Amino acid sequence: MSWVSLFLPAWSSRAPSLLLLVMVGRDVGLRVGLEGVQTSMCSRLGLRVEEFNQGQDGDVVIGGLFNLHYQVPGIDQEFIKPPFYNPCTGLEAEILKAVYAMEFAVEEINRNPLILPGVKLNYRILDDCGLHPWVLHGAFSLVGGERESCDSTAITPQSQVSGTSSAMRGGPSVPLIIGGASSTTAMILSRTLASLSVPVISYLASCPCLSDRHRFPNFFRTIPSDVYQAKTMARLAILFNWTWIGAVIANNDYGRLAIQAFQEEIEGSGVCLAFSEFLNRETFEEDARRTASIIEHSTARVILIFTWHRNVRELFLQLAKRNVTDRQFLANKDRSPRDNSSTCSSPYNITQNELLEHLNKVNFTTPNGEEFFFQGADIPAAYDLVNWKASPDGSLKLVLIGRVDGLELHLNQTSIQWTTGSSQVPISVCSASCPPGTRRANRKGEPVCCFDCIPCTDGEVSNETGSHQCRRCPVEFWSNPGNTACIPRKVDFLSFNETMGIVLTTGAVSGVVVTTVVFVIFLCYHNTPVVRANNSELSFLLLLSLKLCFLCALVFIGRPSVWSCRLQQAAFGISFVLCVSCLQVKTIVVLAAFRSARPGAGGLMKWFGPGQQRGSVCFFTSIQVIICTIWLSLSPPIPHRDLGFQGSKVNLECAMSSVVGFAVVLGYIGFLACLCLLLAFLARKLPDNFNEAKFITFSMLIFCAVWVAFVPAYISSPGKYSVAVEIFAILASSYGLLLCIFAPKCFIILLRPERNTKKQLMGR
Repeated sequence: MSWVSLFLPAWSSRAPSLLLLVMVGRDVGLRVGLEGVQTSMCSRLGLRVEEFNQGQDGDVVIGGLFNLHYQVPGIDQEFIKPPFYNPCTGLEAEILKAVYAMEFAVEEINRNPLILPGVKLNYRILDDCGLHPWVLHGAFSLVGGERESCDSTAITPQSQVSGTSSAMRGGPSVPLIIGGASSTTAMILSRTLASLSVPVISYLASCPCLSDRHRFPNFFRTIPSDVYQAKTMARLAILFNWTWIGAVIANNDYGRLAIQAFQEEIEGSGVCLAFSEFLNRETFEEDARRTASIIEHSTARVILIFTWHRNVRELFLQLAKRNVTDRQFLANKDRSPRDNSSTCSSPYNITQNELLEHLNKVNFTTPNGEEFFFQGADIPAAYDLVNWKASPDGSLKLVLIGRVDGLELHLNQTSIQWTTGSSQVPISVCSASCPPGTRRANRKGEPVCCFDCIPCTDGEVSNETGSHQCRRCPVEFWSNPGNTACIPRKVDFLSFNETMGIVLTTGAVSGVVVTTVVFVIFLCYHNTPVVRANNSELSFLLLLSLKLCFLCALVFIGRPSVWSCRLQQAAFGISFVLCVSCLQVKTIVVLAAFRSARPGAGGLMKWFGPGQQRGSVCFFTSIQVIICTIWLSLSPPIPHRDLGFQGSKVNLECAMSSVVGFAVVLGYIGFLACLCLLLAFLARKLPDNFNEAKFITFSMLIFCAVWVAFVPAYISSPGKYSVAVEIFAILASSYGLLLCIFAPKCFIILLRPERNTKKQLMGR
């Protein structure tokens, strides 16, 4: 028996034109003509018997049990029981070929004296119609030597020679039976005849279960097990990347076990079954119509077939009616058998056990050069890969394109003719393979071959087609825009070239310019009462410290380095302490000046002269210098790549090795600011014309509000944005001090010079 992988039914309006890939196994016998066959029809207990006999007796008679006919669909099952006439009227042409092959093989052996010298073979063949009760009856008839009852008009060739009717005499018992056209039939025969040690040789039963020598010790077959053809089909599906395949299966052991072997082979390979439709022998026409409709509406373009050729023929007719033209078929189907001859030494007085032993040792070379032997119940698996091609004249021919030996596949893909007539392999998938940059996501409730392609998230990549998962990039790398490769993450910091850096730089430089302008104005009008009031020296020192505050903001912009990380925090801390110290001393001087005007407090100002004011500023500032020196000596800020932030960039920042040091620096500035605010608040009700404490109060309120808001904003801002928050706080507080303290004085100096007199300042 051979099995055929069919590709590409190209249906025409008149007749189906098929292109098949044929896998041919070794069969016993040769194709022969119809001449020389003598038959007789008998009926006993409803059993139809078609007997083929040679024209003379033989030393050894070989039994044959074939299903030459089949039950026509629609016949009630009651009619197969006695005493009704049997319903088997359909002829199995392929089985008839096997009968002729057996006859031809026996004749060839008898004609060749080198094979069995001095031994004459004969045969006796019965038709069982593929019905299990008839199989048992025929087997016992052959083994027991019982001749079927025939009417007087049914004469065998032997009765023509001897002049006697076959109904009047018994027949010889057969030592072995060639039969079992299906796996189920072969199981019945093997189990029934095992106790009698009668060998059963099958030419079609391919169920893997029949290889079990413990269960079927007397079974042999000349067709490879379904395991090999199923595995070869699976390998073809994997080779051509057919991941979405339909299956049409005979509803018997052959079909069920074949598809089971196929599924075991494709497990984990990404191949899925779109559907599995069973065809019953009794209702194959109705089943074929239903299956054709399913094939028509399915997205699978490749169809597996594990069923009888008659069912396939009906299925193709149904597909032709629906004009289905773009399907490829992998199928089991018969082809012309090849020449192989089952020989035995010393046939005289041989026992059944000895015959079984001889069969297990059979090993010979056929006339066409192929070695034949049994491996248990099986023969070595060998198949031809044949493509059924359409010739220019419209006829179909089989072209050899490869071979399968065991599990070795040899295939010439360039010589295959596909449905489109080109060398392009057909595509049969439920979902197209996911491109690089995406991953497969299975659809709920559907086979694994049906999936959606989900883009990889940022930071993950897939560089292969059909990836099941996206791979996360290493910490110093990030995904490219297409999520197909990991690329080094760019170093990110607050630079002078970006928009935010430009804005902050502009704000800092503008502050320096404005402070310088105020400084020049005060220098030009240093002899006026507004400038000289409340120690002009402190005013110039305050302007200098504000300029340093604006300048220190620029140190935070640019690529962090070891020295820039140390300088920026030290400059920030010292500049602001110097600024706040000047304001605090100014406030103390205002309070002391007005307190000294009271009776008995005249000596108060001697403790707050110019020298003491300069000393106080230096004292407060030196404390911050000491704090910064200790901090930067023990655990200074250092440049650090922040890899924890997920993104295409790596933040390069000045990491605080010691948060305590930074907290002390900020805490000291906050302490001085709060103390200054308290003193300024106490001096707020002094005479307006000379009351600088009011402006200091407003400036300190702005200063404190900015830095209170700075702490949570700084902590919650990632990367370079935390640096931008600190710069913004520096600029906001510096501008607040500059405008609140010096804007009113510049207004009087430049726009209201008439008020820039001692009388006006002391008016109240």
